[in-house]
Amino acid sequence: MTRSHDDTTGDAVVLVSGGMDSATTAFEARDRGYDLRLLHTTYGQETADVESECARALADRLDVTDFLHIETDHLARIGASSLTDEELDVADADLDGDDIPSSYVPFRNANLLAMATAYAEATDAEAVFIGAHSEDYSGYPDCRPAFFETFQQVIETGTKPDTSIDLVAPFVDASKTEIADRGHELGVPFEITWSCYRESQPACGTCDACAYRLKAFQEAGLTDPIDYATRPEYADR
Repeated sequence: MTRSHDDTTGDAVVLVSGGMDSATTAFEARDRGYDLRLLHTTYGQETADVESECARALADRLDVTDFLHIETDHLARIGASSLTDEELDVADADLDGDDIPSSYVPFRNANLLAMATAYAEATDAEAVFIGAHSEDYSGYPDCRPAFFETFQQVIETGTKPDTSIDLVAPFVDASKTEIADRGHELGVPFEITWSCYRESQPACGTCDACAYRLKAFQEAGLTDPIDYATRPEYADR
């Protein structure tokens, strides 16, 4: 799923959500020598507006003009996720839990990667980047390394014979703390990213996404630059 820095030329489609992981992934792809095409998708999630604002701000910071925003509601219509269903409450973080959280959107990454692959094939891009990491796949089955390895085979089987697209998940074996460290090293503007699963601002500080983000910054010895309603201490948990 990765290639060496010596042969990383050409275009890459980067899935950008507006969050810290995908922002760091975009900066990582650029650092590896790719010209970027950013793909942002809204699918009916409650935080769609703020995520879109952050994704567009990231494109501006990266000076990327190839920014594609796809709006779809089929994942929200399918439901079964607290991110898209107003009848389901976003739960507070349980960092020690083993259950798949209610924020899991069924098979979301396959949907997003299908769109990214189509965009890459249509524009002759050489790679698709996604920001999944090890703490994601502890709770989300479509973030596991085996999923991306299998999807690479789907890309190779389902595209034109002369198409060559690498699926790159540069942080799939990394922790969120390592992503915070790498983002700091790359100069990622974390102040324009958004992770909270709840739609109100400032970020709540207590949902899964906030907890893992705050824990990452706390463990990295960095200050998370966005505002929170509360900033619990997670580093020692």
